[in-house]
Amino acid sequence: MAEWRAMRAVVQRVSSASVSVDGAMVGAIDEPGLMVLVGVTHTDTPEQAAKLAAKLWGLRILHGEKSCSDVSAPLLVISQFTLYGDARKGRRPTWQAAAPGETAEPLVDAVVAELRALGARVETGVFGADMKVSLVNDGPITLVLEM
Repeated sequence: MAEWRAMRAVVQRVSSASVSVDGAMVGAIDEPGLMVLVGVTHTDTPEQAAKLAAKLWGLRILHGEKSCSDVSAPLLVISQFTLYGDARKGRRPTWQAAAPGETAEPLVDAVVAELRALGARVETGVFGADMKVSLVNDGPITLVLEM
């Protein structure tokens, strides 16, 4: 029996967050909002990307139980294939559940595009790059979502 998998995101409420590649900042939010790591598996669809975007936009985890849509808070969205790492056996994770780049990149882009279509201000990292992420987790509040 095949194991059911879903698009996965780690969401952190942040005071600020940024991502750089090769020492250059490529995306940043300098006010309260959400930093979102997005992982894609082989069976994910554009419909799941749209559902994830809607969930992120309406998720009430900002101060005062507000959502990004309530207060026009920004989001920093970063692709993260390691969310599908499996370390249940041995000491070295496997990445078999992570979708290859040609599948994952359009779906991460779809999450970003859908958020922007909803009215969100979205910053991003660079797909497939060696990124350095800095953030101030506010709370701390961290959630794992699967859509």
